[in-house]
Amino acid sequence: MPDLSRRAALAAVAVLALSACAADPEPSPSPSGEPATTATPTPTPRATSSRSSSPTPEPTPEPPPPPPLEWDIDSGASLQAIVNKRRPLNPPDYAPQLVAVSISQDGDELVRPEVDAALVALDQAQRAAIGEGVHVFSSYRSYATQSSIYQGFVNQYGQAEADTTSARPGHSEHQTGLAVDVVGTSGVARLSVAFGGTAPGQWLAANAWQHGFVVRYPNGLEGITGYEYEPWHLRFVGVELATAMTQSGVQTLEEHLGLPAAPDYG
Repeated sequence: MPDLSRRAALAAVAVLALSACAADPEPSPSPSGEPATTATPTPTPRATSSRSSSPTPEPTPEPPPPPPLEWDIDSGASLQAIVNKRRPLNPPDYAPQLVAVSISQDGDELVRPEVDAALVALDQAQRAAIGEGVHVFSSYRSYATQSSIYQGFVNQYGQAEADTTSARPGHSEHQTGLAVDVVGTSGVARLSVAFGGTAPGQWLAANAWQHGFVVRYPNGLEGITGYEYEPWHLRFVGVELATAMTQSGVQTLEEHLGLPAAPDYG
């Protein structure tokens, strides 16, 4: 049966060929017709912080407020010494260095040198503004002089009335050499509350602070100062304190400096 043996041999060869083909298959084409490629895994992005990598700068702190102005209000030698019915002059017999008043005056008026220089500037400014200068009719008084003046008021009006218009010795601003009683060079309303309504009185009330003076006993504030309204009584405290007081809108030294009212000698 030669034909059968030959067929069997051919069949065996075919089986072997098919086995070889199955062992090394051709790659399948991709659906798009392009050669298949090996997929490369996409790297997972690293999470990033919403904060900046650089540190956030700290806010710049506000500068501290300047310290409050400090004044020596206790020593009789100080230009800012506060003397009233509750605060006697320290020491009671204090006597300052004095010079004669350089502007128009009664003839024997004395003040501290700083006050005289300020009066000269004040007089010049007032003359330029309203055509009338400043005249000083009362200034420094010693302890003995104030004693005599006060006793005269007591003898004439009684002590209660005297205390509203005249200081007891040792309690007078005039003894510091820093206080002056003034009027315009015309002499109108000398030693009168009416002076406050004159051109010099109004100008001084509005402008004396620029030269270091304040109207020491304002109208309606007797309960604080202890004295009736005296538009003629100027007190030198220096430009800095007079300016600060004016800017604050406070009219008395006691209120501006946080001192108790001094309505009496209690």
